[in-house]
Amino acid sequence: MAMLEVKNLEVYYGKIKALHGLTLSVEEGEIVSLIGANGAGKTTLLTSIMKQIPSVGSISFMGQDISKMATMDIVNLGMTMVPEGRRVFVRTSVEDNLLLGSYSRKDKAEVKKDLQMVYDMFPRLLERRKQLAGTLSGGEQQMLAMGRALMSRPKLLLLDEPSMGLSPKLVGQVFDTIKQINQAGTTILLVEQNANQALKIAKRGYVIETGEIMLSDDANKLLNDPKVKEAYLGG
Repeated sequence: MAMLEVKNLEVYYGKIKALHGLTLSVEEGEIVSLIGANGAGKTTLLTSIMKQIPSVGSISFMGQDISKMATMDIVNLGMTMVPEGRRVFVRTSVEDNLLLGSYSRKDKAEVKKDLQMVYDMFPRLLERRKQLAGTLSGGEQQMLAMGRALMSRPKLLLLDEPSMGLSPKLVGQVFDTIKQINQAGTTILLVEQNANQALKIAKRGYVIETGEIMLSDDANKLLNDPKVKEAYLGG
């Protein structure tokens, strides 16, 4: 049984159909990358999995049907999303942003350990822990958004365009961090326009076009697929 199973998912924005019976799965321990152009339905898929928008179809996590669950209940089960654009609380300190990621947890001693774990992973956040999040650079805000998500102790982390708007150097750091998070035991579903980097760190990949999965395979095979190369990897 896969950790996450999405079957025949459909999403409508008014009369416009955004997802067309989409099916995918994520196995425990994997990094799975979902690539596609702007407007293909990548973010729509993640937000529908987290029940932030209504959808039709089947979604199960850890063997449990979550199709009718509230977002907070899904987070408490062990699935968390880092949204596109980071969405940090700009008038709140870095440390308070991180602690907001653990607000439903009761194990205060473990929360303290996880806060230290995040600071070990992102030393820059430790240096800036008392600063307002709005004063951080784009790369630092991405670190903060990822750290905040880790504070909920997710079994599965959904990442939506984590490299967007970052310099090439910071992009490399973000993907190294994603690998590090995975190696520490967190399964990852990665939505990313930087198809080359996303497939290089993934075990498997999916290609989505206009709300439909067009290809799915081992990430390495997709990297070497002529159609994928032409459409997403710059030839």
